[in-house]
Amino acid sequence: MKKLLVLLLFAFVFTLVAAEKPTLVVVSRLWTPPTEKEFVINEIIKPFEQQYGCNVVFKTMDDETILKQVELQEKTGNVTTDVVIVYAANMPEWVQKGYVVDLTPYVSKWTDRTFSKGFDSMTVFNGKRYFLPIGADVYLTLINKKALKYKPEGVDVQNLTWEDLQKWALAVAEGEGEGKFAVTGVPMKSFIYQAGAVILSYGGHWPNLDNPGAMAGFYLLAKMKKAFAPGVMSYDDTRPPMKREETWMTVAHCARVGEVYKSNPAQFIVAPVPKGPAGRGSVAGTSGLAIVKGTKHFDLALKFLEYITRPDIMLKVSKGAGGFIPTVDEAINYLGKSPEDEVIEKAIRVLQNGVLAYIEPIWKDWGQVKLVYDEIFKNMIMKKGQLDPDYLELMQLKIDLQRK
Repeated sequence: MKKLLVLLLFAFVFTLVAAEKPTLVVVSRLWTPPTEKEFVINEIIKPFEQQYGCNVVFKTMDDETILKQVELQEKTGNVTTDVVIVYAANMPEWVQKGYVVDLTPYVSKWTDRTFSKGFDSMTVFNGKRYFLPIGADVYLTLINKKALKYKPEGVDVQNLTWEDLQKWALAVAEGEGEGKFAVTGVPMKSFIYQAGAVILSYGGHWPNLDNPGAMAGFYLLAKMKKAFAPGVMSYDDTRPPMKREETWMTVAHCARVGEVYKSNPAQFIVAPVPKGPAGRGSVAGTSGLAIVKGTKHFDLALKFLEYITRPDIMLKVSKGAGGFIPTVDEAINYLGKSPEDEVIEKAIRVLQNGVLAYIEPIWKDWGQVKLVYDEIFKNMIMKKGQLDPDYLELMQLKIDLQRK
């Protein structure tokens, strides 16, 4: 009977202690795919919980929902979200509305890490750092080795030009009787960024269409009509068709490339994004960590930001999520020889040497700009298969309407 009472008392005390643990609520637009989310929870967040004796509730949702949720909390004076991870293009709104804490005095004391300067323009406002960049990305080339038998003579896979890739993709289509090149044909996905890589390589002013670089980029893409896979209009993500080997070639987000490559490193080749006359073009982006103003767990939230941006942890989360670029310079010192390390190394090369563009916070509705590119892919590239400058000029008007 005494033993039973002791056990019951122990269970009661344990429950009481567990209930007293502070709970941190982290809401993120990053790591939404189930495999990424599972990795972050098990390999990143659980060690943090153990280290600091707390609980972390980790939720993923889109940027708009995160903002609306915090807006409601701010209005009612009941802030229950402690840390947010939002996309760079949305950061100015968070700062303007006063929803996030100025982290400058705290971050300046972290002397073991340097946040990559390339992202300061997105995360620092009026000299104050409100966001800590995390999960940066550029675009990379992914080739299935089955395509090698069609590779034009003299073409270096690690130093491709867009003309090289175009000829190679068309040779694959001719030899196989169907196209094997993948982009996302489903609206509102990533075609605008895939096209952006070409346009920037030709010196274009992405996402604008009324300039010589954009015309040259779309001329190349239109000539690739036969290179695109038959099912391209149904692809909302290039990973599944590449994994199924339904498609053999793509230019895609580095973390998505990393996931496919990791699934079968012996079957794929990863290379930097192709280059054009202006260099290697790529749209680059980052998300950012911030502490919500009014949080009841500020000290714990700050510990979470310090923890996840440590160079070794930053690299760990970047690799575990497929191959994002660590946004702390010192993280590069921890790179090894794994498939994920290779992806990150090549992405860093593009980030450091590429012709880059970022989504600027000048758009009323970025989704509508994306739809313009989706229409161009459907109507000009897949239907006509030839450049139509007048059509692009007309579509430019739709883009202009979205400027603030």
